Amino acid sequence: MEDVARAANVSKPTVSRVLANSPLVNSETRERVLEAARAQGYAVNRNAQKLRQERANTVAVVLDFGSHRHGAIGDPFIFELLAGVSEALSVREIDLLLSPTGLDSVEGFVDLYRARGADGFIVLGQGTREQMLRDVARAGVPIVVWGAVHAASDYCAIGTDNFLGGELAGERFLKLGRTRWLFVGDTAHEELLLRYQGLAAVAKSNSAVQLDQLPVESFAFASVQAAAERYNCKAGLPDAVFAFSDTAAMAVIGAFARRGHQTPRDYSLVGYNDIPPAAHFTPALTTIQQPTGIAGAMMVEKLMQLLDGRRPKSAMLPTHLVERET
Repeated sequence: MEDVARAANVSKPTVSRVLANSPLVNSETRERVLEAARAQGYAVNRNAQKLRQERANTVAVVLDFGSHRHGAIGDPFIFELLAGVSEALSVREIDLLLSPTGLDSVEGFVDLYRARGADGFIVLGQGTREQMLRDVARAGVPIVVWGAVHAASDYCAIGTDNFLGGELAGERFLKLGRTRWLFVGDTAHEELLLRYQGLAAVAKSNSAVQLDQLPVESFAFASVQAAAERYNCKAGLPDAVFAFSDTAAMAVIGAFARRGHQTPRDYSLVGYNDIPPAAHFTPALTTIQQPTGIAGAMMVEKLMQLLDGRRPKSAMLPTHLVERET
């Protein structure tokens, strides 16, 4: 920095301000300093810079790898959320650390936070880790979670109204006169449990409706497809299917089609998320929409509030059924 200051004919503190992108330096001086820095081959050591600051200027984004076979996430919805978070962080010039290892326990979160590896955490999907995430928040670690939103929780959560999503699916099935309903998904997951409960609440309102459940080993397309191919019920194949995701809905459509059971001819189907391919799939999927466009920005904003010492509230995003061909 002394060499750069001498070459640019400025003070060392001015060089420091320029490299820190301070607004206190005018544009002419800034360009002169940057030109001198480039000529000297100077580059900022960002890790060393972070050690001098109060924050790491990094947010860790944690994916729910455990819900996918062999840890391979293939659901486009997760990447839609991730893109929103990434964009919101980049606007604030904050680095994104993607699913670092060791974050499968409370200690992993605490250790990374105390080592200043990350200022806070955004978790995309609760999965079956509800209790662990509560314990992470109780340990004083800044955390915002995408998933089921509860009236009282130890952490800030952003998500849609999963119970309402289930109700909307059920109301559509009743409207279409369907009576043999099937829910596809593992209710050990908080979000999926609420979706099932919403569907079940509508089913109970009509004595003619029979509701069955098809658990799946993981969120992976192949797992859902295999489970749908094995599915067998005394009442026969369903005339209505509510799948936990659009990807799962596509897997069910393929599996049932091989058995001669076609949607929408033989059964109605509702997916969840409204991923971009849902509208272009054949047939186009009826689904519950989750607004990923604002979800990422909202999660980042809530985390920034936490880092500033405030206590942001959880938020429920608008939940709509998008009617298409299924």
